[in-house]
Amino acid sequence: MSDHILKHLDGGVLTVTLNRPEKYNALTFEMYDGIADICSNVPADGSVKAIVFRGAGGKAFAAGTDISLFRSFETPEQGIAYEKNGDKVFTALERCPVPTIAAITGACTGGGAGIAACCDMRIATRSLKYGFPIARTLGNCLSAATLARLVGLLGEATVIDMLYTSRLIEADEALRIGLVNEVVEDHDALVARSDALARQIAGHAPLTLRVTKELLRRLRHRLPVVDDDDLIGMVYTSADFKEGMAAFLEKRKPNWQGR
Repeated sequence: MSDHILKHLDGGVLTVTLNRPEKYNALTFEMYDGIADICSNVPADGSVKAIVFRGAGGKAFAAGTDISLFRSFETPEQGIAYEKNGDKVFTALERCPVPTIAAITGACTGGGAGIAACCDMRIATRSLKYGFPIARTLGNCLSAATLARLVGLLGEATVIDMLYTSRLIEADEALRIGLVNEVVEDHDALVARSDALARQIAGHAPLTLRVTKELLRRLRHRLPVVDDDDLIGMVYTSADFKEGMAAFLEKRKPNWQGR
């Protein structure tokens, strides 16, 4: 695994650090795959009892996908494959047999927000900025599966508000609406609290936790699968997506055309 994902196991707690602090831990495709691999290959010997996900640098959990990776997108299939791979990563998180905790400092947006949403618990610092500001940045979209996850966590009204306005949810609101379980003052307090919580959970009956987690996942996924390939393909090949990507990289406001 690349040095963009660091792993440290101590006392049954596996700490996974997203390690691109100079890019606010923006996610590469390899990092997404690495997260899925960690969650899908938890050792069966009981050596890992809980996983904590963090961002390096103290300024961000993960500021979405590295935008430069979208430059090669030309076909509907590329956008569809990207969203399906994201769903694969989120599913791996949900199916991870041990409890997962997202320890969030600062920016937690786009793919980073999706990863945090799929963890079992979330703790944040007061610097939290959570959301999917794609309507004012890239002009892409979320898949039906990702929207369903967010609606299950936050409710449809909050998801609509968050996506339509492109605003970022801050710590006090996140605690009030149940997005996060706890808020702490700073990054050092976050490290200490997330580690203590993970160790507390690691000391509990593993089968109780595993079965509870899986049953809750099954309850969330009772709804039928929605076919969204046509809409995702349209968005990722649109002129607006190309304009949004260019504007983001050039640090200017996009000129949306609706096509």
